[in-house]
Amino acid sequence: MIPKLPLHSPRWRDLDGVTAEEVKALLEQMASAAVTGSGDEWRQAWTYMTGGLMDDGTVSDGAYAALPHLVEAAAALPPGQSVDFWADMGFIVTATDRPPVPTDLEAGFSAALRLAERAATHSLLAATAPAQVCAHLVLSCVAFAGHRTGEALWRLLDPKESGLLLVCPGCGSDTEIPDFFVDPVHPTFEAPELLEPVPVRQAEHPWGEVAAALREEALGEGWEPFLRVARQVAETGIPTETPAQAVLCLVAAMVAVKGAPQWAGKEWARELMMLTGDFCCWDCERTWTIVDGLTENPDGARPQNPLTTMCAAADGSAGTVEPAAADRTREAATRFRQDGNALLAGDGTSWGRISMFSDSEPGGPGGVDALTVVPRPGRPPLVAGGGGRGVVCLWGVADGRLVHEPLPGHPDRIRSMTALPLPDGGILLASGGDTGTIALWNPLTGQPVREPVGNWPGGVTGMCTATVPDGRTLLVTATPRGAVRLWDPLTGEPVGRLNPYGSPIQSIAAVPISTGHTLIAASDTGGRVHVWDPAVDDPWERGEAVQLSAHALKDADHRVATVAAVPAYHRTVLATGDNRGVVMLWDLVTGAPIGDGLPVSTGTAGLPVITGTTLPDGRTVLVTGSKRSHRLRIWEPETGAVRHIALEVALTCLATAGPELIVGHDRGVLKLPLA
Repeated sequence: MIPKLPLHSPRWRDLDGVTAEEVKALLEQMASAAVTGSGDEWRQAWTYMTGGLMDDGTVSDGAYAALPHLVEAAAALPPGQSVDFWADMGFIVTATDRPPVPTDLEAGFSAALRLAERAATHSLLAATAPAQVCAHLVLSCVAFAGHRTGEALWRLLDPKESGLLLVCPGCGSDTEIPDFFVDPVHPTFEAPELLEPVPVRQAEHPWGEVAAALREEALGEGWEPFLRVARQVAETGIPTETPAQAVLCLVAAMVAVKGAPQWAGKEWARELMMLTGDFCCWDCERTWTIVDGLTENPDGARPQNPLTTMCAAADGSAGTVEPAAADRTREAATRFRQDGNALLAGDGTSWGRISMFSDSEPGGPGGVDALTVVPRPGRPPLVAGGGGRGVVCLWGVADGRLVHEPLPGHPDRIRSMTALPLPDGGILLASGGDTGTIALWNPLTGQPVREPVGNWPGGVTGMCTATVPDGRTLLVTATPRGAVRLWDPLTGEPVGRLNPYGSPIQSIAAVPISTGHTLIAASDTGGRVHVWDPAVDDPWERGEAVQLSAHALKDADHRVATVAAVPAYHRTVLATGDNRGVVMLWDLVTGAPIGDGLPVSTGTAGLPVITGTTLPDGRTVLVTGSKRSHRLRIWEPETGAVRHIALEVALTCLATAGPELIVGHDRGVLKLPLA
């Protein structure tokens, strides 16, 4: 018998997630099933109860009172009937959000875990379960034994359905390997080694029978060293000091022996055995055991230096890297992080200073959602930003100070902005709102040119400036419902439409193809790119517009989410970005891609933002990240060099002013040097 909270105790009223009456009813059903050897009523009641014991990954304190009762009842069931119960319990005891065990329930819950370990292991040996369920059951047994490897249960619900997402124990960055899980005939790396001398669990344990059940031929040629490690771990009883990689060998081996059907058990086992390798963090470039990347805040995690490393390659696939090559990669990498107002390299040396713009929270809690740089002939440019309060702020690039008081005018959140240099040398600033309003400003005086107009559902998702050969400068606006309009900024009158197909637009950019002539490129919500010529009156006429190569887009599997005009190769080209972090450059004269592009990046994947500039020494750099992320990549297209920057803020938009990068983020605006 294990100590349990009596079902008549008033203490149950203080506990969440379950009542004493529910526990009593389930115990009666389980007792009946133990006597008759059949019956599914208790399973349905248990499934219902688990929703209260653990809600959306959060364990209730009532679980610590209920489980001692239920474990004792489940241990009396025939082994084949209790498999699902033990797997479900494994998810409860390994959930990330678990409150501390109340002091008065601690002894009973600890005893319940010891009994659960024995009973669940007995079910594992006596029953035949589908391979996936078997994997969950073995990891649950490991969790009941108190080893942290059991926490991998939550990360491996079904490895066949997705790639592998790992969290670096050092820097916290996610590294995704989409095609990690394969079914290798032979292992691609060496089996892990146990610590010497091997620690042995002192308390009585049920794992000796598991060791006897393991067979060397279970996985085929080449896997014997892994199975040998599995047997050693079982013989020691899985003490908490056992290396996590070695415990995973045991998990995989038992799936091979007990998983059904036999071919599926072997396949699952080989895939799980691959988790005993290592991975290379894309960000800090240190190598860790994969198990350390599967569990949150793993105790004692240390960077590895194996002879062969399982690593996430640039294309997101799994690969191997020799240590010498990994060292050369680290030497060539340039990675920086924000530390307060400093930008530090990986070795702690300073790259430059980060400047925070004053009063740069026009969006309040939502931060700044739109940025544009306003040129001033003969004078330093200004930076304009807008956000949630519907006001426009203008800062000087050099000192980051406001040149005017915040300019109210929008009744809604500002989502897009653009500067409009006029033929007479003047300049206007346009802003678009969340409810479709458009405002025009004189950025030099801070005065509105006219009151916000328009009310188009879905808001103004993008703005840009078009010049046409007859000398006019036009404002171009886009909405998510597919309306792309051309406006005369001086009169405020609409003068044309683009996008005759009406595709919903999420990003738009103007790209000059010659002096006084720009084309308009846009990405729609389906990942397609459209190119239009604003100089033609009929939106169905192509004019000078050339569409991007459909063959190149398909070959790259490039579903475009963002477009931007950037300098590269001594001209302005179109940059396109997708949600995987890929950036490609395009020549709008031919519609062909330029160069190799920037490959997949898990650290900057998401809805992309892109900007670019030419540095004083003539180098062109593009900066890309994703909205609400904290990481940037700075790419030199002509050399392929890439730098990484980790910020302490969540970015929302980007702009460049000469060699300065302007970052709009969730709390305001900052500036950092690119040179």
